[in-house]
Amino acid sequence: MRSVSSSRTTLSRTTLARAALGALAGLLAGFTALAVAELVAGLVRPAAGPVTVVGGAVIDRTPAAVKDFAIRTFGENDKTVLQLGILGVLVLIALALGVLALRYRRTGAAGVLLFGIVGTAAALSRPDSAGIADSLPSCAGAAAGALTLYVLAGRAARPATAPGVQATGVWNRRGFLVAAAVTTAGAASAGVLGRYLTGRRGQGAVASRGGLTLPRPASPAPAVPAGAQLKVAGVSPFTTPNRDFYRVDTALVVPKIDAGTWRLRVHGKGVARPRTYTLADLLARPLIERDITLTCVSNEVGGPYTGTARWLGVPLAALLREAGVRPPSKGGGADQLVARSVDGMTLGSPVEDVMDGRDAMLAVGMNGAPLPFEHGFPVRMLVPGLYGYVSACKWITDIELTTFDAYDPYWVKRKWARRAPIKTQTRIDTPKPFGRPDSGTVTVAGVAWAQRRGITRVEVRIDEGPWQDADLAAQDSVDTWRQWSYRWNAAPGGHNITVRATDGSGAVQTEERARTIPDGASGWHSVFVTVP
Repeated sequence: MRSVSSSRTTLSRTTLARAALGALAGLLAGFTALAVAELVAGLVRPAAGPVTVVGGAVIDRTPAAVKDFAIRTFGENDKTVLQLGILGVLVLIALALGVLALRYRRTGAAGVLLFGIVGTAAALSRPDSAGIADSLPSCAGAAAGALTLYVLAGRAARPATAPGVQATGVWNRRGFLVAAAVTTAGAASAGVLGRYLTGRRGQGAVASRGGLTLPRPASPAPAVPAGAQLKVAGVSPFTTPNRDFYRVDTALVVPKIDAGTWRLRVHGKGVARPRTYTLADLLARPLIERDITLTCVSNEVGGPYTGTARWLGVPLAALLREAGVRPPSKGGGADQLVARSVDGMTLGSPVEDVMDGRDAMLAVGMNGAPLPFEHGFPVRMLVPGLYGYVSACKWITDIELTTFDAYDPYWVKRKWARRAPIKTQTRIDTPKPFGRPDSGTVTVAGVAWAQRRGITRVEVRIDEGPWQDADLAAQDSVDTWRQWSYRWNAAPGGHNITVRATDGSGAVQTEERARTIPDGASGWHSVFVTVP
């Protein structure tokens, strides 16, 4: 009996050891596939890497509510979480295919090839696809991964024997480990070389930004009023530094565009004189400089996705008028301006809003410097008063005049509203939610915004008490947010602090809660604090 039990234990250990080798083979095959794909993407186009194209395809097909949840939950790390999730799934599948390949080598290898097909389909489906060339990274990576799994699984599955020697599997494991080491070294080298090539492809863009000198504006921004920035700890600065400015977009890889090769095409319905502009063409035009607050439609009540910067750019309305474009109110046939990004993103803005006198622009500078790559270098569009998804196209390369009836841009196809003026909102910056301020005088402060209308009043309510007027900081312009503060005599206990704003039209911010979908969140912001 002991002999039978011992044999079963030995067999079980052998089976587990072989399964572990198979799993390792699958993991190395997946690593090889991604490394080779990275190398080929570095040669072809970094944005064509399989994780990037599959991630982009996932984003394109994700329901708006799920995207909104991801932004709300993970913030600006949502793309990192998505990429890590894709890699996690690939790891699990690679482990399973490795174990399967111990008995069915061809089936396991075919499973790896299947992922190459998925990557190829995703690459070709992307709006910025460069065609068949974008399929090469996925194809090459899958082929390398399939071959690796086939070879390693063969070494893990068949014990090596010599004439007259009993097959124990010892030499087979040694051979497997040697092959695994060689595979790891080769895949790592391919991955490092791919990263190097990707970095080199972006060097021209980095150099072009570093060498760019922005001209002085023909129309400088007025000085920010001295009283626009409150001296209150914890309140958002009036001007948001570039490094802290929110970023919400669908680009898994930030486009790095060489300013010398960048072009912008203006064409479409009602464009009598289509034009193509270089960056030098735009910089030679009279530029305007303005302080403008941008807000993302994904910003929840009290959320962080709003910020103010000093933008430098070309007045968009003047550019359109030179092309022969007229707004609908003056007989123009196009009511929608569709802006296209280098990564294929499309945003639709009302032509009437772009040309009604507001400071809509093609921005080239942000807070005194060329645009950061994350914020659209070399040129982005922005239209004050409209949520970013219908106005703030980064990395813009194309402007087409059309109609709302004729074309639905990216987010409209996903059930967001076609027209999206920014709603009146205010936010409590200090004290923080669940804070524990000392009893006595506590300064409650924050920011309020209603672009194109401005803020004329902010009121604070403690618990269910009466609304009390807050002190307003100086107003810079109707296109910027406005700081406010309220001195509260805090008594011990738990308290709920609520705030609401009134905009320049006289409308009081609505209490009614609405989600961000389809045209922006609404409701009053509240924080709960405990005074010891």
